[in-house]
Amino acid sequence: MRKVTVRIPKVFILIVAFLFIAIIIKLSFVSLSSEVDGINLHNLASNRNTKTETIYAKRGNIYDNEGEVLASVVNSYKIIAYLDPKREKDYVVDKDATAKMLNEYLGIPYDEAMERLNKEGRYQVEFGTKGNNITESLKNKIEALDLPGIDFIQSQRRTYSTGSFASYIIGYAKKPNGNEDGEIIGELGIEAYYNKELSGTNGSTTYQTDAYGYTLPSAEVITEEAVNGDDIYLTLDSDIQWFTETMTNNLAQNYQMEWLIVTVMDAKTGAIVASSTVPNFDPNDREGLTIYMNPLVSYTYEPGSTMKTFSFASAIEEGIYNGDELYHSGQIKVADATIKDHNKGQGWGDISFNTGFTYSSNVAATIIARRLGVEKLTDYYKKLGFGSKTGIELSSEASGVVDFHYETELANAGFGQGISVTPIQMLQALSSLTNDGTTIKPYIVDKIVNAKGETVYKGERTEVAKVFSKETTDYMKDLMYKVVYEGMSSSKIWQPTKTTMIGKTGTAQIASKSGGYLNGAYDYVRSFAGIFPKEDPKYIIYVAAQQLNSSSAKPIAEELTKVVDNIVSYLGIENVNPNKDSKVVTMDNYISKEVSSVKDALTNSALKVYSIGTGKYIINQYPEKGTKALEGSKVFLISNNHDYVLEDLTGWSLNEVRTYANLIGLNLQTNGYGYVTSQSAPAGTAISDDLTLEVTLSE
Repeated sequence: MRKVTVRIPKVFILIVAFLFIAIIIKLSFVSLSSEVDGINLHNLASNRNTKTETIYAKRGNIYDNEGEVLASVVNSYKIIAYLDPKREKDYVVDKDATAKMLNEYLGIPYDEAMERLNKEGRYQVEFGTKGNNITESLKNKIEALDLPGIDFIQSQRRTYSTGSFASYIIGYAKKPNGNEDGEIIGELGIEAYYNKELSGTNGSTTYQTDAYGYTLPSAEVITEEAVNGDDIYLTLDSDIQWFTETMTNNLAQNYQMEWLIVTVMDAKTGAIVASSTVPNFDPNDREGLTIYMNPLVSYTYEPGSTMKTFSFASAIEEGIYNGDELYHSGQIKVADATIKDHNKGQGWGDISFNTGFTYSSNVAATIIARRLGVEKLTDYYKKLGFGSKTGIELSSEASGVVDFHYETELANAGFGQGISVTPIQMLQALSSLTNDGTTIKPYIVDKIVNAKGETVYKGERTEVAKVFSKETTDYMKDLMYKVVYEGMSSSKIWQPTKTTMIGKTGTAQIASKSGGYLNGAYDYVRSFAGIFPKEDPKYIIYVAAQQLNSSSAKPIAEELTKVVDNIVSYLGIENVNPNKDSKVVTMDNYISKEVSSVKDALTNSALKVYSIGTGKYIINQYPEKGTKALEGSKVFLISNNHDYVLEDLTGWSLNEVRTYANLIGLNLQTNGYGYVTSQSAPAGTAISDDLTLEVTLSE
């Protein structure tokens, strides 16, 4: 085979070598230089780096015990205008029209808008506070104008549909200063205590961008979805809360005071169903927010004579109390101090200890405390929960102080001076009287539901300590009845008109920061601890007011008794003869029994019975088995024939109407509070799926 030789010209070899050397030099220059061909390589690389954007989780809602929204998140928007022509058509072309739009829809002055739109070298501009917090509807109106270069950045805003309603319980949440993204932080109340649960877990989106910030078309987008926050359902009953809000608002309009708190707690479970304060605030704008602590859990004060309830109960429990024993009232010498009764030490002569409690005698409480001694009285107070946090689900709870050693300190502690408590501690201690001597932990959260709809927490009755026997608490409840109905005239102002309420008053001096006590005309903490109805306690109500500019507690009593009357009307448990013993009927299980026989038996027990439907047998009932019903209460028996017709609801309470509607599946709309005065369909109207009944109520 003939061998072929290929000759490569030397010039070609030199050219290839030159190009190779040039490439090496260029690569070296690129690797060592920060800028090539006028392009900053570091910035270019940064612009092309992986970008991660946060996907903010939606903050959970807060509801009342019926599922009505108290706090929620709404979308809000910030408007921006793109100015860079490199975005081709997607930038502001007509600045005049855009400035006029900003003026008309957002109130931004035309000249100010034009100044921002004419900023040179800017990729985009924003428009300050007036360009923030734009609502969904306004955003849609602006988008409908189809102006080039206008865009919106979505964020979240916390809103409170009921304004100042239970403001210190719900609290508030907001974006931290200087933070305009979607992060919302709780700073008071439930919003703060459960901030982590409400916030959820943020997600993220990761992607590649070009030098101008645009997403590369071929780049992979990696998304980690956000997990929305939990929803929190409170134990608050909005109807009862409105009653207490009305009370505090009325007092605030007519009187001055340092602070006031009124709270209603379920006597058997410890659930807080209402709590209102003076001052309060609107969490939407925090107008009126002057204090950052909830008086219910954060304020401590000397309770005064309401504490006699527990010193007397402790003596009864110890077996050292004889209510018929006489003592000399007025004054008593203790060490180097003289303890006086509240009527300037005049007293009422020789009276029994039972009468002494009814008259709120400091001398009686002093004798009781001395018989108990420091160790035993301290032990009882602490077992009741004084001096320790209750653990309720609210932030900044105070412990109070129960610390007394000397004889005069012991005497003062017997009638509630020289120690400090919180309102929530008083409620927990009072629960011992409604639970046969066992204290019940107060709670405010009914349940927590996660984003999947799963209940991850359920509030419930929690027993704390067995402090007294049933015999002791029964004795004390009888004494508290005598305070309100047989005691001094100043105590009888606490009598409601529609039920029997037992209670104990308190008037305590206010400790001075410089020592001793303040001595102004209004320098007192006035309080009242009530339990109602007496026959079968449903609620504990506690009110305390510091430095109310009134010569007595009468203004508080007038408002508080209205609250109690409204509550029992709302629940349909009123007893119009509170001074007489009422008959109490314990409901049996009537399901599957004949309507006629059950109706006759319950009617004979002084209950007002409504048989619904024309069937022979009972398929549902209200109240349920085991429930106690006072004479005159309404009982509903649902029969096995669904030919329901509408009752005459005139005079029914709101709770009775709602119960009735739920039992028969009636669509209901209510207006007002109190008792039914009119209904949109007359009695006898057939109940159907398309019937919606409107009722109007008034007090």
